Amino acid sequence: MASHCSLSALFPIQSPLDIALDEAESQGEKETLVLQYLKTLDEREDLKIPDFQTGFEWLNTEGPLSLNKELSGKVVVLDFFTYCCINCIHILPDLHQLEKEHSVKDGLVVVGVHSAKFPNEKILDNVRSAVLRYDICHPVVNDSEAHLWHELEVSCWPTLVLLGPRGNLLFSLVGEGHRDRLMLFTDCALHYYREQGLLKTHTVGIKLYRDSLPPSVLSFPGKVAIDSSNQTLAIADTGHHRVLVVSSSGQLLHVVGGPESGRQDGDVSVASFNSPQGVAIKGNTIYVADTDNHLIRKVDLLEGRVSTLAGVGAQGTDKEGGAMGPEQPISSPWDVTLGTAGGVGDNVLWIAMAGTHQVWALFLADGKLPKGSESKAGVCLRWAGTGNEENRNNAYPHKASFAQPSGLALAPEEPWNCLYVADSESSTIRSLALKDGAVKLLVGGERDPLNLFAFGDVDGKAVDAKLQHPLGVAWAPEQSLLYVADSYNHKIKVVNPKTKQCSTLAGTGAAGNTLGPDFNTSCFNEPGGVCVGGGGKLLYVADTNNHQVKVLDLASETVSPFPIFMYCTDSGPEKVSVPDKVPTLPKSAARKEMPPVAVSAGQTLILSLTLLLPEGAKLTEEAPSSWALRAEGNEWLLGSGVITGDILDLSKPLSISTKLPAVLKDLNNNPSLSLAVWVYYCMESGNACTMKAASFTQPLQISAAPGEKEITVPLTHNF
Repeated sequence: MASHCSLSALFPIQSPLDIALDEAESQGEKETLVLQYLKTLDEREDLKIPDFQTGFEWLNTEGPLSLNKELSGKVVVLDFFTYCCINCIHILPDLHQLEKEHSVKDGLVVVGVHSAKFPNEKILDNVRSAVLRYDICHPVVNDSEAHLWHELEVSCWPTLVLLGPRGNLLFSLVGEGHRDRLMLFTDCALHYYREQGLLKTHTVGIKLYRDSLPPSVLSFPGKVAIDSSNQTLAIADTGHHRVLVVSSSGQLLHVVGGPESGRQDGDVSVASFNSPQGVAIKGNTIYVADTDNHLIRKVDLLEGRVSTLAGVGAQGTDKEGGAMGPEQPISSPWDVTLGTAGGVGDNVLWIAMAGTHQVWALFLADGKLPKGSESKAGVCLRWAGTGNEENRNNAYPHKASFAQPSGLALAPEEPWNCLYVADSESSTIRSLALKDGAVKLLVGGERDPLNLFAFGDVDGKAVDAKLQHPLGVAWAPEQSLLYVADSYNHKIKVVNPKTKQCSTLAGTGAAGNTLGPDFNTSCFNEPGGVCVGGGGKLLYVADTNNHQVKVLDLASETVSPFPIFMYCTDSGPEKVSVPDKVPTLPKSAARKEMPPVAVSAGQTLILSLTLLLPEGAKLTEEAPSSWALRAEGNEWLLGSGVITGDILDLSKPLSISTKLPAVLKDLNNNPSLSLAVWVYYCMESGNACTMKAASFTQPLQISAAPGEKEITVPLTHNF
């Protein structure tokens, strides 16, 4: 069966149909050619592909799908992808557009076939997180051992395979950039089989996992950056399509963008982003890698405005650059950092251009530029990398090659004087010299530039060390050390660039959200970003799949969650309102109205929550229980978090702390706190699992007179 259905045999790189389509002058001619081709397939009996194996894990569905049952009578697009791959990410908008134009009732079903590159990507929970992160709304099957990949002899990511209503092969598209062909082939296939009476209008049991998730303050935060002069943090709240500016104590200062994706410049109250990743902050200016918009944006907090510095808003293929920023197409910028370019000045913005596997430079028009580069003000250009996806080091930056660079850290001091690059797909950390542009290996990978599969989790020196898809790096000048978010190993590692020694700093190597007593027992889940603060004493980690920022205290070797108090206390024209996101509770949720409690402005209120589960029940680790707190009337989203550990014991209540604003404009408008909790648990005696929810409404009586520093309110619910 496999040899009969080989894609390489059935669909050569340049088939007669491809040649004819390239020569066709009109859309009508192209459609005629495709319809004629489809007629020739009716006579082929060797094109039916094997069904999905039983036991495959499915996402976004009510149960497993079969080509012989649920998908019979449908035109099916199989998207062979792995979630680390930037090329796979690039075709998701094409698939979204396809699904927008053709529904399941029209006869079209898109199915993602996840065929992992990295071991970490074989795990269902990690695939689920990626499906949520990329807003994939079609069924996805986790073919963790790539059985169907091998059956069809698929050769690379991404590959799209179009099937007819009998599960028969129609077309294959390899790589990205085939939107027109994908639309043409799908339109013609639907038209042809509809006329043949072979399409069925039945629905397919699609159940999106995202619809059952509780809200959270952060959603898949990508990167975190800090202004060392005032210890203000910028957080890329990627899943909420926004940037948060937060004080070192967790006080929210500004919210820009969100909660939905968009692409709008102007006043910060209306500006929007699309899955921003990298952020760099200096004073009142934030630079943003607006990844899915293929833009570099600037947030001016003093003026309260967002502007575009580079990119045209569509994915570019140019691998040289050299145009003025707003006229220069770019591709999936993943990180940014502000610094020098081989001379004096600090007004060059370095860009990890993941989409073209290069490092770019944007010469900012305002401020002091490096000596000799004044004429480049506003220009955005390729600085290093051929654009080929390789792990190739070279003394000449234009002859070196990267593989999806995703993190940047500048070390301008002598003797380092370089830019460190987290090169995710080669699983390496590389250095780019600021003076001569030489690209060298620091740790990870191996010396063969074409081998992008030299990954692992090994502490060691230089090439003997092994990483797995690192996404973030941060330079600590105080210790001359480099910290690495080793994302797919769920660890934070530290590298001594002088000795090229790489060792584990924190994390067990297993995905989780445990805050242990020390670095070695604490868990992360695909951390994507890291920055150094507190004079080199603290590490802030964007713990992406845990929807949190965590703080590593290097002195005490402890890990703690970074609290974000989701209300703004600043005033003036630059104030940004917090988008309201009200928790959605199921109709079955228990609702409790508590008696009023007297509080004063600036007071800390502690809600001591005790939840009792049925006898023989335990929390479900795969679906973390959580809580969300907001203040009705004043529209503060105060916080959210994950419930972990054993909450069966009344002597171990969960403490949820929130500090009321220091100034309340209307003391007569007494708000009510609303605490919502979602608890996922399973019975130890069997396989039955469930989700229960409850909400507590706590009226507050605001007094002008100062009260105690803290007040505790006990809350209890028995599920």
